[in-house]
Formats: sequence, structure tokens, C-alpha cells
Amino acid sequence: VQLVENGGGSVQPGGSLTLSCAAHGFPEDYFALAWFRQAPGKEREGVACISKMDEATYYANSVKGRFTISRGDAKNTVMLQMNNLKPDDTAVYYCAARSGGYLGLSESRFDYWGQGSQVTVSS
Repeated sequence: VQLVENGGGSVQPGGSLTLSCAAHGFPEDYFALAWFRQAPGKEREGVACISKMDEATYYANSVKGRFTISRGDAKNTVMLQMNNLKPDDTAVYYCAARSGGYLGLSESRFDYWGQGSQVTVSS
């Protein structure tokens, strides 16, 4: 199983970026995909999660209304659309996946992780 991320970069405050994650070799019954992030000197935190079964989504309060998680057009992909970005959003963003039923942002519940993608928000 391999999660491959794309789309990180640098943007000014108020700008937008889209991250994508492709899950290769993953069982078809995978249930949840999520995004986490880790800022310098801070612990990794959950950002958003999406359920395969009913497309339900769950967001951290810090990104609610600004970020949107969704399934990509290609099979086994997930996108994170990030709008109105703030300097506090600067972090390495990680895609995560797990089998079985779950909708949330508890790091220990996810079994597979991407390599991380840097997002920098700065003027």
C-alpha cells in the first residue's frame, strides 16, 4: 500500500491550494481517507476526513468553512481544497487511510500514511 501526495507549495495569505492523494495497492473496501498536518515544533493534528460509504465528511474546527475534502475523479484518490489560507496553515500535510468504519481525526486509527507535502502560507 502506498499513498502518494501532490499539490503542495507556497501561497500568500488569502490564497488557495489543492492537495491530492492517490492510494496505490489499497484494498477496495478501504473506508476512510483523511488529511493531517504538522507545523514546525507542533504535534501532528487532524484536518479533515471522508467516509467511503456515504461520503460523510468531518473537519477540524480550525479549517471548517475554508477547507473541503472530497473524492477525486480517479479511483482511490482524495482531494483537499484549501481556500482563504492563513499563515497558521503552514505545515507538512499528510494523507492517511484506513480500512473499516471510521469518521474522525484520531491519528492512531489510521494505518497508512503518505510521505507529506509542504504547504507554506506567507506574504
